Amino acid sequence: MPDVTRHIIDRGDGARVELFQVQPESKTPEGAILFVHGNQGGRLTGAKEAVDTGTLLRFCSRLNVTAAAVSQPGFGASDGPADFCGPHTQRAIIAALSFLRAQPCVDPGRIVLYGNSRGAVASAMVAAQVPDLRAVILRSGVYDLEAVYKGSSKGLRFAIEQEAGRSREAFLARSALHHAPKIRAETLLLHGRLDERAPVAQAERFSDALSDAAVSVMLHVFECGHEIPREYAQMALRSFLQRVFDPAVTYH
Repeated sequence: MPDVTRHIIDRGDGARVELFQVQPESKTPEGAILFVHGNQGGRLTGAKEAVDTGTLLRFCSRLNVTAAAVSQPGFGASDGPADFCGPHTQRAIIAALSFLRAQPCVDPGRIVLYGNSRGAVASAMVAAQVPDLRAVILRSGVYDLEAVYKGSSKGLRFAIEQEAGRSREAFLARSALHHAPKIRAETLLLHGRLDERAPVAQAERFSDALSDAAVSVMLHVFECGHEIPREYAQMALRSFLQRVFDPAVTYH
């Protein structure tokens, strides 16, 4: 069974970023997938969640790719404070992608970014800044934060106000809907029709915006809430990941 390794890398500004990684026993460079966690209900375990649940080992062994997970600022051992999917979080993800891209076991042309919940918010923004991603998977995300803020619960509004503020600039820096023309990677959107935190209209609008920008996009809507059951997501993920990690398939 492959070993899980833990790394502490530099965000680019001296701040520490925690990353866990599992790589296949392959003599040739293979693809890689980077997971970005969600809110975690106050546990703040960060990327270790993907280790504890077996996610990294499962994806590595089934797809024969390097599987990694990064802790957002303020989670795990990554330096904080948290900035609610903002520039510091985005730079942490970009640093993790750069670290993976430099690994001899990774084919830099086959890297997939997979964000969940607030991880999807930040990952969508990263996709607008990193043009050479093979694909992006966004699960239960928000793509126009200001629109969601106005109708969200008191607790979510408080978290946004404390971590990000309420300025137009702060919302724009966390709302990929307004940056869709910059995204080039094929995108898979997973969303619950009954999502009580991130309205399904968010995924629908973002899907339309990506299509208008000539991005290859697929939207899967499930009959569930914010937490998408694993068996639901697996159905959509299996064929998508097998295809994007196929070295014989090239995307332009």
